[in-house]
Amino acid sequence: MPALRRRRRLLFLALYAALIVGGILFGRWLMDLVAFELRPSNEPQVHALLMAATAAYIVASAIPFVPGAEIGLALMLVLGPTTVVLVYLSMVLALTLAYLVGRLVPHRVIAATFHFFRLERARKLVLECAPLDTPARLALMTERAPRRIVPFLLRHRYFTLALAFNLPGNTLIGGGGGIALAAGMSGIYSFGAFLTIVMLAVAPVPLLLGLTGLRL
Repeated sequence: MPALRRRRRLLFLALYAALIVGGILFGRWLMDLVAFELRPSNEPQVHALLMAATAAYIVASAIPFVPGAEIGLALMLVLGPTTVVLVYLSMVLALTLAYLVGRLVPHRVIAATFHFFRLERARKLVLECAPLDTPARLALMTERAPRRIVPFLLRHRYFTLALAFNLPGNTLIGGGGGIALAAGMSGIYSFGAFLTIVMLAVAPVPLLLGLTGLRL
């Protein structure tokens, strides 16, 4: 049993590392995709490529461990203030998609995943939370959470969510897509509240770049 548990932990760490590396590589590929020069002769092709890159950016940013915020910042700096609104809306849409996927994942699938990696406390918590409404689920999670900081974060969960989206290096904890996915899976964020938080949390950098016109 200890050997099996050790192998599963190593598999989990390997999967975690692969997701991070894959996310970074995907981000670099996307940046190469939009590294074009706009000229009158290639304007239609550039617009088509921009739409394709936008679609790829939305899908990529919704995937856990992809550095969507960093890619979005780079896109705005490279393409200039005219794309700020497009990148902003794309990020909001990507995080909303990730949240909705999290809401649709059956609890038994989440519990089975935790069981495979021998995370039994997390598996039991998921199964106990499944039949509860939001207030009861939040109370149970607060009660079971390690003392000190976690109960405080749960009580101020909307502030915590906004902070997590803007935390430097949040790719290590899942990136924007992973955080939104976890928010949906937790069941403690209503759709309206989540969307409001996302729209506010994502806004500062695009707003700053839009007002200053900063670009590379």
